[in-house]
Amino acid sequence: MTSLTTTDLPGLTLLGQGKVRDVYATSSPDHLLFVATDRISAYDVILKNGIPDKGKLLTQLSLFWFKKLGNIIQNHFVTANVDEMPEEVRKYKDQLDGRAMLVKKASVVPLEAIVRGYLSGSAWNEYKKSGTVHGMPLPAGLVESQKFSEPIFTPSTKAEQGAHDENISPDQAAKLIGAELYAQISTAALHLYKAAADYAHTRGVILADTKFEFGIITSPSGEKDLILIDELLTPDSSRYWPLSSYAPGGPQPSFDKQYVRDWLVAQGFRKGLEGGPEGHQGEGWVIEENVVEGTRARYAEAVELLTG
Repeated sequence: MTSLTTTDLPGLTLLGQGKVRDVYATSSPDHLLFVATDRISAYDVILKNGIPDKGKLLTQLSLFWFKKLGNIIQNHFVTANVDEMPEEVRKYKDQLDGRAMLVKKASVVPLEAIVRGYLSGSAWNEYKKSGTVHGMPLPAGLVESQKFSEPIFTPSTKAEQGAHDENISPDQAAKLIGAELYAQISTAALHLYKAAADYAHTRGVILADTKFEFGIITSPSGEKDLILIDELLTPDSSRYWPLSSYAPGGPQPSFDKQYVRDWLVAQGFRKGLEGGPEGHQGEGWVIEENVVEGTRARYAEAVELLTG
């Protein structure tokens, strides 16, 4: 199987490339074209080879969640049907089908809205050192992967491409974007997480944590409206664990890219080696074929469990 790691859409203006998505302008001044490639990143490093069909799986799951959670807050999704997109987009249907979304153009809020229901990842690392998560004190004696009594909102900065997001405290986040907007985002994010986690649990899946992104659009009446943007509750932006094997006190098997992160660390990755293995800086990191296959299988299983 082949993967699509770069898009080729002559005649369309590429506005930006994220870790996974390519964003294009369209003839509609109010809309953008989001294309989910098969690129995969870990620790803010984009790996050289991709995961076949990953972009389609991410898009399928995002569409599912946009519809399911649409009653909580409006989102940027317009259509995933290429035939309903502007004429200059439709001619690339073969390349875009299943992995593209036409979305509302929004002003991006510079904050990663992370909600955690369980103690894992960077939160666990911080807790081990200081008993805090994003600077917030937590009770003593918690263990890795333990469920919190209530989900917590743990924001981070939204770094430029190639830089690292930085975990910050709620107070720092409120100063960064303003107290009123921070209150809106944290409330919406917690509501979204709880609804999604409750549903996932019925499907035998634990949503341990996730990252939301928000934007602001101007309504026809001239008001500024907060909306949900980017991807939603995918294995790229979330930690999904199988409920049947959940056992607090250590790391959990996962349906997300933690599998790739673990492989990368086992190969000797550390901060400072973003450009490739030691002695091969600048060559990048290439995922072994068995890890590619294992990652694709995990993503596909997560989509099937949640949407099937």
